[in-house]
Amino acid sequence: MAASISRLDPRLLGENPNASGSSPVARSRGPMLAAMFACMYFGGLRPAEATGLRQKDCHLPTGWGLLTLEKTRPQSNKRFTDSGQAHDERGLKHRDVKQTRTVPIPPELVAILHEHITTFGVGEDGRLFRTRTGGVISGSAYAKVWQEARTYALTPDQAASPLAGRPYDLRHAAVSLWLNAGVHAPEAAERAGHGIDVMLRVHAKCIDSQREVANRRILDALAA
Repeated sequence: MAASISRLDPRLLGENPNASGSSPVARSRGPMLAAMFACMYFGGLRPAEATGLRQKDCHLPTGWGLLTLEKTRPQSNKRFTDSGQAHDERGLKHRDVKQTRTVPIPPELVAILHEHITTFGVGEDGRLFRTRTGGVISGSAYAKVWQEARTYALTPDQAASPLAGRPYDLRHAAVSLWLNAGVHAPEAAERAGHGIDVMLRVHAKCIDSQREVANRRILDALAA
């Protein structure tokens, strides 16, 4: 499934990173969310990490950029948050409160974020993705936009299937793409904020598929 998502994502997010306005997401009711979904696919961010992304977290030079993740905006029942709001500001998952995670991002995402900031600006607190009133975008809201985008990009049979059924599937596709491209599991785990054990369990098929690649590399090394 992850490989199929990887092939379909350019149509969901826009083939040209400088023309996200033509993407299915941008044609739906959530044009601001096209770049948020791109962060999940190109950067492997969790939805709560993308929701909390601020301009100061983004280093966007020409070429490869860097995101320094520090805050998340997970959604919970108001009764179970410290602030009484649906989205508490928290640290990163599986990390101490003050720990950060750096994520290299490819030029495609650098361009998308540049365009997003130029088009939409940032909120008072520097967040890139927010509602029209500056609030935090709820999980149900971006999930609804994603479902609408799928109807533009996929065939009716594909749209009725589980393929890319949730925004979180973009993150799974990102990690699968890294592993299939030959990125070592510890590096992929660090970028994704996974533990190695989780990486080995969730993406075992991708890691298994690298056996032939590894065999060729060993043969090349022996022949050198």
